[in-house]
Amino acid sequence: MPRCKSSDFRCRLHGWVRVQYTKTRKRNERNENVNTTIDAEIKAKIDAMDTSSLPPVQEPERQYYFLKKAKELVQANVLKILKDAYGVEEEDFLSAEIEIVPAGPARDYGFDRSMIMGYGHDDRVCAYPSFSAIVEMEKPERTSVCLLVDKEEIGSVGATGMESRFFENMTAEVMNACGDYNELKLRRALQNSKVLSSDVSAAFDPNYPGVMEKKNAAYFGRGLVFNKYTGSRGKSGSNDAGAEYVAEIRRIMDDNQVYFQTAELGKVDQGGGGTIAYILGNYNMQVIDSGVAVLNMHAPWEIISKADLYEAKCGYKAFLKDA
Repeated sequence: MPRCKSSDFRCRLHGWVRVQYTKTRKRNERNENVNTTIDAEIKAKIDAMDTSSLPPVQEPERQYYFLKKAKELVQANVLKILKDAYGVEEEDFLSAEIEIVPAGPARDYGFDRSMIMGYGHDDRVCAYPSFSAIVEMEKPERTSVCLLVDKEEIGSVGATGMESRFFENMTAEVMNACGDYNELKLRRALQNSKVLSSDVSAAFDPNYPGVMEKKNAAYFGRGLVFNKYTGSRGKSGSNDAGAEYVAEIRRIMDDNQVYFQTAELGKVDQGGGGTIAYILGNYNMQVIDSGVAVLNMHAPWEIISKADLYEAKCGYKAFLKDA
């Protein structure tokens, strides 16, 4: 029988199948060797176990038992670590709120150590200067409040979110303790309030400049950030601070020599975000978003400027004193 020529498609196809079969067979042999090694290791670890009570079974079924027992051993070890280190029992998973976060504290960042890298800057970096500012107020002329709420990322719902009646009820309780409560006075007190909604802003990222407006973005080292409006697709779902209130905030910052900047949260239809400011605006309060610019927002490690953090605290103190 004559040999087929190299141009014959069937001959080339036959050769390709033969080569692929050889490669597949060798790969399967390697996998079998690996599986055999793993099986041997599992069997060695379970040799000490009492398997005398097991019914006589074929080898595949016994191998399944070995794999199942190995998984149970891993689970038991993890539960032991949780109990020894944190006192957590398996039943506690029914009610516990467990989060996996990057290990390690916040640390200096940058060649000149001008920045801080850490987990959860959003929104601890605004909660900390807000709380510090009101603690350092000795005798404010007006009733001052630092309200720290939860669940902002899922719509501010629940008993600890801004959509709850906590702040309204608390204000009513204070007025009642002063012997001066009625519903109309409560509404007037809320309406006459002025608020800084303290939340982070998006810092300009030179790696992704296309999603930001360079002339209307927050930058590191330029101070406390004010966002007249936030929202998505422009101003959708946001609070838009009034021009008169923005002018008053400018005056307060200038009088107290606080460095500040104004910005938006990225280009229309590309950036955007929301805060709790609109919820407070529903009480007819004067509200504006303010905070610290953050790079890598919502990433495991976020970055802020130390100078911006300092100016944020100074700005909050100035607001509590002069607003």
